[in-house]
Amino acid sequence: MEALYPAIKPYVTHSFAVEAPHVLHVEECGSPEGIPVLFVHGGPGAGCEPYHRQFFDPEKYRIILFDQRGAGLSTPHASLENNTTQALLADMEALREYLGIEQWVLFGGSWGSTLSLVYAETHPERVLGLILRGIFLCRPEEIQWFYQHGAHRFFPDYWEEYLRPIPPEEREDMLQAYYQRLVGDDEIARLTAAKAWSLWEGRAATLRPSKGVLNHFGDTHTALSLARIEAHYFVHNAFLTDNQILNEASRLAQIPGHIVQGRYDMICPLESAWQLHRAWPRAELSIIPDAGHSATEPGTVDALIRAVRRMASELDRS
Repeated sequence: MEALYPAIKPYVTHSFAVEAPHVLHVEECGSPEGIPVLFVHGGPGAGCEPYHRQFFDPEKYRIILFDQRGAGLSTPHASLENNTTQALLADMEALREYLGIEQWVLFGGSWGSTLSLVYAETHPERVLGLILRGIFLCRPEEIQWFYQHGAHRFFPDYWEEYLRPIPPEEREDMLQAYYQRLVGDDEIARLTAAKAWSLWEGRAATLRPSKGVLNHFGDTHTALSLARIEAHYFVHNAFLTDNQILNEASRLAQIPGHIVQGRYDMICPLESAWQLHRAWPRAELSIIPDAGHSATEPGTVDALIRAVRRMASELDRS
């Protein structure tokens, strides 16, 4: 089994001002002369973590990580102002130009797979390749599966805690009920909702319980941005048209890709990865038999490291 590369630190960080009021935190690691790769984090609103640098051989890759609007170390924290999918796509293009990169590889999981796919379909000429995990096509049925009907059947004990902040008369539309609290003026209600929302996701993320994953999702700073920004995006159908990613999958035809998917992913079920693979046959699909959604599970780490290594070899030969 392949493991993460040793921990590294950035050789440079940037405070990258985009559309007001947002300033993005950006860092570069690895080799300045290496293959440019952009790490696209999940959520939306989750932010980057130090271990995200460790998926890439630092001698082969110029590793770029950025916290999306309102997430991680970007400011203002948890802000919903001017925060849309189209805005994030514009930020990625502006960042590419700022860093002087002609083309890059995109590496994204969960919402990071969504944003990477939409970027690649919008700017296919800028994408050397895609490495994606936990495919989320951000369709209404996928959002309903996790926040209203579906995943609760596998986690009834965790679901009760997710229900708790919402009175029974509002539970027919949990997304809207949470959204109203997360954007409301009651700070206690806002933080209570954020913690419950985030922990529901963290508890469902792994096949086996993971203290590290739960600590991340339970952190107040992360929970607030994750819950507020996710709810904001999901009540607006992620600012995408119906089935947009699959409808435009033909634009991916010339882009090499690797899809890594846990068979027991309860947040983003395998069906979406399978449908994407069918629509984008050039992408290799690896189904991990003993994994859920998280990028930290051993089989998923192994597959991602191998995919990153293969991508470097493929690009070296091209």
